[in-house]
Amino acid sequence: MLAGRHLEAFLEMLAAERGAARNTLAAYNADLVDFFGFCAQAGAAPAEAGAEVLGAYLRRLTDLGLRPRTAARRLSALRQFFRFLAREGIRPDDPTELLAGPKAAASLPKAITEAEVETLLAGAAALPGHRGPQAAAAVELLYCSGLRASELVALPASALRPDAPLVAVRGKGGRERLVPVSNRARAAVVAAREALAGTGRKSATGPQALRWLFPARGASGHMTRQALGLLLKDAALAAGIDPDRVSPHVLRHSFASHLLGRGADLRSLQVLLGHADIATTQVYTKVLEERLKALVEAHHPLAEPAGD
Repeated sequence: MLAGRHLEAFLEMLAAERGAARNTLAAYNADLVDFFGFCAQAGAAPAEAGAEVLGAYLRRLTDLGLRPRTAARRLSALRQFFRFLAREGIRPDDPTELLAGPKAAASLPKAITEAEVETLLAGAAALPGHRGPQAAAAVELLYCSGLRASELVALPASALRPDAPLVAVRGKGGRERLVPVSNRARAAVVAAREALAGTGRKSATGPQALRWLFPARGASGHMTRQALGLLLKDAALAAGIDPDRVSPHVLRHSFASHLLGRGADLRSLQVLLGHADIATTQVYTKVLEERLKALVEAHHPLAEPAGD
């Protein structure tokens, strides 16, 4: 079937040009196959579908009771598919350009405050034995660089070379990016590795310790994401912070929110977080809106003073 060949070519492009992961490709495939099924029922060729067919499909998703976020993801898949068809000359236009999608309820990323980060670091350092320096190093790295949990635990021991201010991180889809690491975080990592070596544990002195920044006794040779999450929960408890409010993901969001609140722009944030699409980074626009509003209220000549 012609539509099937177009879908196959589109997925090959995502894998080759964007480094899309297997799960991402499977999600795009499922979303587009669902649309193709709708077109078959409507008697329309998917690659030739116009705005009317696409609008009817989106209304059907609403009638089926799909959540706005799910419907928005389907529309995103359609936009990229038809953009690909237009770029390849398979059709002369992109019918999704003026198509309005369902609006999901906007929500701010869950973040802890800057003061709470310092409190969390103090709690991490207070954990007994080698876990204290290890927890402090994890918090420092997650918060200073916006790393994902999977990226942190997979950092090789060679990542923090003294002559390399930026660290190469392999993120989603195998995409590599450079992230800055503060001197404070570097010092915390050195302290953590020295504390682990001082315990005499095999994981600290064996060959795996030479390979990973956060070595462990498991099959992978490095700390797991689950172990990292538990370590942060213990640090939160020691700091007197609700452990449900602390996780690697929360620290990543805190990194982004605090940077944006202090003047960073969305494009720079996109690069630092490793987002393939700026649309993913735009979840932080609420933080940006609040900063711009405060800027206008504080400095615009016609702004009313607070309390008037």
